[in-house]
Amino acid sequence: MSKLSSLAKDTAIYGLSSIIGRFLNYLLVPLYTTQIPAATGGYGVITNVYAYTALVMVLLTFGMETTYFRFANKQHEDPQRVYSTTLIAVGCVALVFVALVVLLLGPLSQQMGYADHPQYVWVMALTVAIDAFLCIPFAYLRQQKKALKFATLKLLNILLTILLNIIYFAWMGGKDVGYAFYINLACTVMLALSMVKELTGFRYVLDRPLLRRMLSYSWPILVLGIAGILNQTADKMIFPYIYKEADMQTQLGIYGACVKIAMIMAMITQAFRYAYEPIVFAGVKDKDQKDMYAKAMKYFIIFTLLAFLMVMAYLDLLKHLIGNDYWEGLRVVPIVMAAEIMMGIYFNLSFWYKVIDRTIWGAVFSGIGCAVLLLINFIFVPRYGYMACAWGGFAGYGVAMITSYVVGQKYYPIRYPLQSIAYYVLLAAVSYISMDYVHDRYNQWISLAFNTLVVLFFLSIIVHNELPLSKLPVIGKYFRNH
Repeated sequence: MSKLSSLAKDTAIYGLSSIIGRFLNYLLVPLYTTQIPAATGGYGVITNVYAYTALVMVLLTFGMETTYFRFANKQHEDPQRVYSTTLIAVGCVALVFVALVVLLLGPLSQQMGYADHPQYVWVMALTVAIDAFLCIPFAYLRQQKKALKFATLKLLNILLTILLNIIYFAWMGGKDVGYAFYINLACTVMLALSMVKELTGFRYVLDRPLLRRMLSYSWPILVLGIAGILNQTADKMIFPYIYKEADMQTQLGIYGACVKIAMIMAMITQAFRYAYEPIVFAGVKDKDQKDMYAKAMKYFIIFTLLAFLMVMAYLDLLKHLIGNDYWEGLRVVPIVMAAEIMMGIYFNLSFWYKVIDRTIWGAVFSGIGCAVLLLINFIFVPRYGYMACAWGGFAGYGVAMITSYVVGQKYYPIRYPLQSIAYYVLLAAVSYISMDYVHDRYNQWISLAFNTLVVLFFLSIIVHNELPLSKLPVIGKYFRNH
């Protein structure tokens, strides 16, 4: 239970910073979607470019973030030597990437559809290269359990980004989407300068034998990461190539804006991951580890289902986070959120092959899921547009989740509380259907009132089953005596 308590505490810190950070980032969505009308396709450009940067980030870190945790916690390994070797490896790859982009800027910009704006490409390439390098000192902070510093730096970077965007787009009335990328680069440089302490004060050593062993562990994670990020971004990258209508950038912008509302699931999963990875690898030999996995999975699913219901309950209010000419895409929100829940479950399932050093399985599962996503996109996007993107992600994550569970039970069996999990999934599904039924037949205020009652009912079931009041301090004494 001490590990679950530690997990809960660190998740609270990471989660609070992540949720606050993502919420603050949401301020950019209404800013962009009100200052950049949907018809111009400007927000579609931002959606497309950031999709590419997400993929490049995975390539430039090539699984070394997780690999660092694994090797820093191994017996007979010097954690400082592991850290130094990881920094050098990731830094060199980032430098080579920037050099290649500069050399091939012309043809690369043309291929991506930005021949008239090559600055979009080189600015974001430099930004993502610095971000990839900074992933390692941030991993070091997590490994050292310095959650507060981690969260503070992340939040300050986001606040600076928002402030500069507000100054340009709102105060100065700017319309050039390129400034969104310039601002990102400036803030990333400032973040790098704030991490001097984590990057100095020790001797940089490249341990080649150690690096070879780390790369042997990390390359399947790289394949896993590529497939995983493609599950999240491939639709936004390939949409301009397979959706041939004249309003392609407009439709992509609408989809990208509405997906932002659903990204609360990504926040929760990310916060859970930040706290979960160091604990998992530090206690890999503990006897109660499997029991901890099972309990963590159950509580993760319960919490994400509650988050799903809360977002859907108040979607009529949350939709004001984006400009009203983007609202036609709100129908993708429940689909994308459900897909993100499955992605989170898949992430939790993924630890079985990481702790037994069989990371190749992760590449297999994510590859299958990515293939399903791409197939659905190529077949259905030309006819159904961005709705096919949403369903493609849902199917891709679902397949990856199921295959990981089935194979994992053979190689590293864990007794997950499936009956309890199924109960909460069914309860959440019935709750959502009832809210959707009322929403379609009554006015907004009646719908919001009903939705609030449904969410409170779901929450009361969680408290009754998972947090009995008799076990709480102070008020627990009252319930035990009555």
